[in-house]
Amino acid sequence: MLLRAIFAIALICASFASFARSNSLSVNLSLADRATVSDQEVMVDVVFTNNGSTPLSIAKWFVPEGALEGDLFLLSRDGKKVPYLGPIIKRAAPSAQDMITLAPGESITRSVDIAGMYDLSASGEYKMQYGVASSQLLGRTVPRQATDSKRFAESAADVVMESLMSNEVATFVEGRSNPLASLAADKSAVLSAKSSIAYSGSCSASQKSTLTSAVAAASNYANTSVSYLSGISGNTPRFTTWFGSATSSALSEIRTDYTKIKDALDNKSLVLDCSCKQSYYAYVYPTQPYKVYLCRAFWSAPMTGTDSKAGTLIHELSHFNVIAGTQDNAYGQSAAKALAISNPQQARDNADSHEYFSENTPSQQ
Repeated sequence: MLLRAIFAIALICASFASFARSNSLSVNLSLADRATVSDQEVMVDVVFTNNGSTPLSIAKWFVPEGALEGDLFLLSRDGKKVPYLGPIIKRAAPSAQDMITLAPGESITRSVDIAGMYDLSASGEYKMQYGVASSQLLGRTVPRQATDSKRFAESAADVVMESLMSNEVATFVEGRSNPLASLAADKSAVLSAKSSIAYSGSCSASQKSTLTSAVAAASNYANTSVSYLSGISGNTPRFTTWFGSATSSALSEIRTDYTKIKDALDNKSLVLDCSCKQSYYAYVYPTQPYKVYLCRAFWSAPMTGTDSKAGTLIHELSHFNVIAGTQDNAYGQSAAKALAISNPQQARDNADSHEYFSENTPSQQ
């Protein structure tokens, strides 16, 4: 987990300069207050600017507005990373309606309270930056020149993790309690519980029946994935398509991930929540196993196959820190395949890659 986090931060730092030059997008932070007391919001103003001569689009979920819906900031206190406690969301690959377009020279400003989504329980000076890395920051699901499978294969290696990082700001924050932090700390009961399924968020009888079937299908996916991985010792089309070269370390990492996913489905107490009305598939809080919130796209998805109900459960379980601590580096099959070629480490840290490996559609050996 720590190595994955360090790698992600290093990637952002290494690629930011070239990204800024090629895309002319900049982001600047400022603070409403230089010090905040425990009952006060920690408001951050975020300004995105297109410094180029052509219009530029950015996926909406990288532009914070209202409640924070992703880990968009790098926070530290006394040189130590401050953990993100908020939701990690499974979305579909970005479409035109998911983009915000900035005209040349245009800026947009957003204000967001970060207090509820990061662990600010200890008083001290907090340093923060906006910092993201994604193959779809600018909404590109495939390489720009790829129009057929041959050209896609030739150009996928040019797909990079587009990164964006702001200036650093600092503020003194008085420590405050956080319900998400309390829930994360008090997880002994769910971690020790036996296999079961519980429901929250007013699930209907029909939804409960659907979820029972989805868990069974996800368990089958996890079990067959573990069995498949135990039977290979090197590159296979199925493994390399989603995770890149099957080195010994890569195989060990992915085997461990799926063993833990299998264990969660077979032996842990799952809580499935039906209260979400958002358009995306599902989300979890990575520090709070094993509760999964199901959203609108989940209910219309097929039971199995690409972007299925069963696959969504695999995706979401992989996010939990006690399982694999995956991120959402790329959404959709095309972007996930490209990521496996351009950046296998990030593919192995990508939740959709885990989902698509399990779904295995189209089937590969």
